[in-house]
Amino acid sequence: MTVKTGIPGLDAMLFGGIPDGNQVVIAGGPGAGKTLISFEYLYRNAKAGNPGVYFALEEDPERVLMEAKAAFPELAADIDDLISKKKLIIDGKAPTEKLLAGADPSGYEFGKVVSEIEGLVKSIGATRVVVDSASILNILISDQVAYRRSMIEFINDMRRMGVNALLTMEASTPERSKLEFKPEFFIFDGIISMYQTGEEEKRIRAMEVIKMRGTRHSFVTTPYEITPGGFKVFSAEDTTLY
Repeated sequence: MTVKTGIPGLDAMLFGGIPDGNQVVIAGGPGAGKTLISFEYLYRNAKAGNPGVYFALEEDPERVLMEAKAAFPELAADIDDLISKKKLIIDGKAPTEKLLAGADPSGYEFGKVVSEIEGLVKSIGATRVVVDSASILNILISDQVAYRRSMIEFINDMRRMGVNALLTMEASTPERSKLEFKPEFFIFDGIISMYQTGEEEKRIRAMEVIKMRGTRHSFVTTPYEITPGGFKVFSAEDTTLY
């Protein structure tokens, strides 16, 4: 069984969608659209009857909502409707508030983040989760062994709850030719990488499925655009098949 992202070109790149139970990293540099594509994934799934939780670790949830509506004005009315019907929840921010207040990062246990997400999932019966950005969790847990162990526990918790999660992470560079993956990327079932190439005034956005356990996927680096009605991914595969 596969979980459709609801973005036709991306689902075509995935030969139908993300295998159910897979936990996936969306990696990219600033401006690539990691937050927006993750938000659209939740929106499309909520519209299809799969409630979702957006857990913002860096930005105020209200700002996330405002920016999503600004980027996708054609979807704004539906977004409000889904939120009012508890099909979509946007929450989070507590870890960042602690950091800004000068608190010891280790004082906010990773487990508390997971507990908050679990509570939100149970409150609406969510089957889709986005964590944006998971990069801040590395700040909350400075010991790399403990951080890796905690990320594995998070993956297992999401699977136990029957949730498919997308976690955004900052890439080391927006350029594909210079990309280096952090070790924790490889504990996830899938990696989708978003790039920006070319000169400043002629930037081209493109994405690539680096890996996706349990399914075939495209190996073509595919251009995309962010339009008022959502992402347009120019897949080499036939989108009508998926």
